[in-house]
Amino acid sequence: MTPTIAIIGALEKEVRQIYAEVDHGTVAEEAGLKVVGGEYHGFNLVATVAGMGTVNAAAAAQHLVSRYGANALIFSGIAGGLNPALHIGDVVIGETLRYIDTDTALIAESTPHLEEFASTDFLVDLAEKTLVAHGYVDARLGDAGTAKGSAARAVADSSPFRRNDPDAEPRRYLRGVIATGDRFITGRELRDEVTAATQADCAEMEGAAVAHVAAKNGIDCLVLRAISDNCDEAYDAFCERTFDLDEYARSASGLTLAIVRRLSAKLGLVEHSPYAD
Repeated sequence: MTPTIAIIGALEKEVRQIYAEVDHGTVAEEAGLKVVGGEYHGFNLVATVAGMGTVNAAAAAQHLVSRYGANALIFSGIAGGLNPALHIGDVVIGETLRYIDTDTALIAESTPHLEEFASTDFLVDLAEKTLVAHGYVDARLGDAGTAKGSAARAVADSSPFRRNDPDAEPRRYLRGVIATGDRFITGRELRDEVTAATQADCAEMEGAAVAHVAAKNGIDCLVLRAISDNCDEAYDAFCERTFDLDEYARSASGLTLAIVRRLSAKLGLVEHSPYAD
């Protein structure tokens, strides 16, 4: 049976590229969602815009699992940066996902009896390999470890994605912690509260809910976030940066598709793939 991957974004711009890439696409209006389905590198792919917030994300995720039998959930989108080692355009792979302002002990009384959630290890590994192949460097290495002449910088500069501008500083990635809550994080005081409570590298409004639903259903998941701001501006001002937001959303969705291609090669779903290791 052909495996099915469900890709979810909070905003239309976060899944626009996914919609455009599937073959033999179908569109269904159901459960308050527009669900686009099709074939992609040996997978059945279904994608939708959930809307913002944990309830919207969880409802969309469960619908795609129940209706389409998704074997894996991928949430791709943008987030506010909390870790000073990360800059706008950098990417966080959600190795761990934690709720903000939630009594997690009460949540853990129900299946799957967890207070925090995680992306699936092998998908995190695939995401990291994909980012390295795209010229990203590990933010944990610091400035010295990613400077010209370093091993990581040499690998990044050899990427075809950097050949047109090898002198530019490479973007960074982090296998990190993502904080999820139902409010937009803005201002130093709130940003510091969230960081202290969760030790997170970035903040958003959906990722933990998607990972939670994946854990309840016993399926794989991956949450990937491109940094679009530093949690230091009001929501109205944030929304006015349309061009920038589109760019960061495209980065996240483009990387998601590249991860799916790499996974397809690992599973042998396509022949003669350049993504096979």
